[in-house]
Amino acid sequence: MTIEERKYPGELASPQQLHELAEEYRKAANLLLQQGPPGKPLTRAPFRLSVIHAIELYLTALLLHCGHNPNQIRKMQHDLAARTEHALEAGLRLRAKTATHLLKQEPGISRHALRP
Repeated sequence: MTIEERKYPGELASPQQLHELAEEYRKAANLLLQQGPPGKPLTRAPFRLSVIHAIELYLTALLLHCGHNPNQIRKMQHDLAARTEHALEAGLRLRAKTATHLLKQEPGISRHALRP
């Protein structure tokens, strides 16, 4: 079986299903935010990671909804900047500061979630 023939988890997920999953991660992030005591930045890492994953899922859902090829999206891996760029081209409207922030993210942003 070649790599192209293998299925990966979520390969057949619809844009709606990905949006619903993103909502669950957003809700989880809100709960995690309440758990981290003030003045202890490392306790915010689970919150940050959940937020980052929710954003990635929201962007992926939008791209699929707009007709982007799922394999091309998957090739972006966890690159929020690439997803954001494509989403903006597809018509997503973000505040300028938010768009700039997302476009500056390096691939593999999740490792930055752990930094205080």
